[in-house]
Amino acid sequence: MANAHLELSQVGIDFPTPKGPFCALKQVDLKIAKGEFVSLIGHSGCGKSTVLNIVAGLHQATQGGVVLNGREVDEPGPERAVVFQNHSLMPWMTAYQNVELAVKRVFGRRKSRAEIRAWVTHNLELVHMTHAMHKRPDEISGGMKQRVGIARALAMEPQVLLMDEPFGALDALTRAHLQDSLQEIHAELGNTVIMITHDVDEAVLLSDRIVMMTNGPAATIGEILEVDLPRPRDRIALADNPRYNHYRHEVLRFLYEKQRKVESLDRRRDTAKAAKKTQVQA
Repeated sequence: MANAHLELSQVGIDFPTPKGPFCALKQVDLKIAKGEFVSLIGHSGCGKSTVLNIVAGLHQATQGGVVLNGREVDEPGPERAVVFQNHSLMPWMTAYQNVELAVKRVFGRRKSRAEIRAWVTHNLELVHMTHAMHKRPDEISGGMKQRVGIARALAMEPQVLLMDEPFGALDALTRAHLQDSLQEIHAELGNTVIMITHDVDEAVLLSDRIVMMTNGPAATIGEILEVDLPRPRDRIALADNPRYNHYRHEVLRFLYEKQRKVESLDRRRDTAKAAKKTQVQA
């Protein structure tokens, strides 16, 4: 990928602990094209959220760095919007006001009141939430809250949309509806998307590439899987698609093999510690 839109180069990060630095990530190299949908998947503690936070500018890499559109990423910015698993909406504001707040922060000096109103409404339309735009978060469902959170992120017109398990807390049916909505939005806007997920089917359904992370400490990219399936993708039709099931199998194989190796290493380490302790006591 000669001209990457977003590039992570030799990214590593250490966190201070009472016992010394803890290496969470090591030598993460990834190039992402403009408009690409990339999923990060791996076991808990493999550094997926840390990678996302470094791209968002919320963490500073200890080694290497991130370049977006030729400029180094070293702090948060509106060109990188984040959608978390927790919607993080202001509870005293309506859905409209929550989106409006973000729009005013980014475009307050460039858009008139009428333009802001039209832009907020447009982004709520994208996520099918205009019917509830004047309701507060406690008056709408969890799925609707996430739709508002996505609308708020999109309203910032980010070059990169970062999503940290955005549908993880939702029931299966609501999750499926939001996955379909996200496919529609991505097709219409062409945003570059990086999404963390634990759901293998979700990753295969939505992604152009799936980045599989090794287990920490010193987590890194283990494998990258290209998902060559035509869009738009229909989950029902894909259920019997051999290529879909091949991709699904490849992700499960990676996750299962890595977990098995880690468990084996942990057992050997525990056995060695127990033997050493017995020798000391003797």
